[in-house]
Amino acid sequence: MNAEIAIEDDTPADRRRRKVREAIIDAAETIFTSEGEEGISMRRLAEAIDYSPAAIYKYFASKDELFTAIREMFFERLLARIHAAMEEGGETGPLCARCMRAYVETGMEEPNHYMMAFSPSVTAKPHLHDEKEVAFEAEEKLVDMIQAGQQEGTFREIDPHVASKSVWASLHGLTMLIVCIDDFPNGMPRSEHVTMDSVIDLHMDMIMRGLTKTE
Repeated sequence: MNAEIAIEDDTPADRRRRKVREAIIDAAETIFTSEGEEGISMRRLAEAIDYSPAAIYKYFASKDELFTAIREMFFERLLARIHAAMEEGGETGPLCARCMRAYVETGMEEPNHYMMAFSPSVTAKPHLHDEKEVAFEAEEKLVDMIQAGQQEGTFREIDPHVASKSVWASLHGLTMLIVCIDDFPNGMPRSEHVTMDSVIDLHMDMIMRGLTKTE
């Protein structure tokens, strides 16, 4: 049974439970954005959605469990965006660039989710969870694309696992600047003429130049 059918077959109780669960996550993101992890408590979340702390614990046994759920939901959406970009097909170079842009745009569209997924202040770190976590599936897709580009003779011969980590770090750095700095980039001094698209385009070009085989 696929996810769409499962949702259609949900009972009213299932839908209410999902609605409350989403409300808890939304409240956690709002508090995290303004106050960080320290501001989040089950009592505070209960007050935010007008529930009792005991009721909150029916949905999440701890803050770690809550942060894990938020992270997993975000990475699932991120991977879905990357899959959608891949389904458009085309040559490996443009395909890789399109997937990288999808990564950045997902962070731009969901800044609170992105910050919670990667913030060093969050107790539940990604590497402490199941090794099959969706976060690392996205990186494996990048490894596959780099290997495909090497086989085609488009990308230079470098360890694809080293290259994927470097590309991910570069994309993450740009995405964090975008979600953490107000009015980035044209709100910065002497940068009024700089557009977001121009920065992203140049960033993608620099990454692709680093991967591309030269004569």
